[in-house]
Amino acid sequence: MNRRFRAGLVILGLLSLGDLAAPLLTDGEHPPMSIALIASALGLVSLILVGLAWRGERRAVVPLIVLRVVAALSAVPAFFAGGVPAAAVGVAALFLVLTGLGTAMLLLPARQLAGVR
Repeated sequence: MNRRFRAGLVILGLLSLGDLAAPLLTDGEHPPMSIALIASALGLVSLILVGLAWRGERRAVVPLIVLRVVAALSAVPAFFAGGVPAAAVGVAALFLVLTGLGTAMLLLPARQLAGVR
């Protein structure tokens, strides 16, 4: 496992921790508590997958990427819903960018681990 792969895992792990804390950080409206609870569940499962991938479990990488992309896509409505505070839109944008970066950092090394050339 190379440094880029581990850095991608760290980024996705930090995003997962942010999702795990979502119910504590919401005002109940931005995001709604139901979305915050779903994000928290995605964060918990993602953290487990990050731990497995860190230990070399190749089969954890694809589900991790899928969960993080789903979590990031759950932030997209912040850009279109009315009355969302600018700070919440900024955090949503940051989550989208970091998810893309972390995913990109995992994809090439994950292919190398699988023996695909």
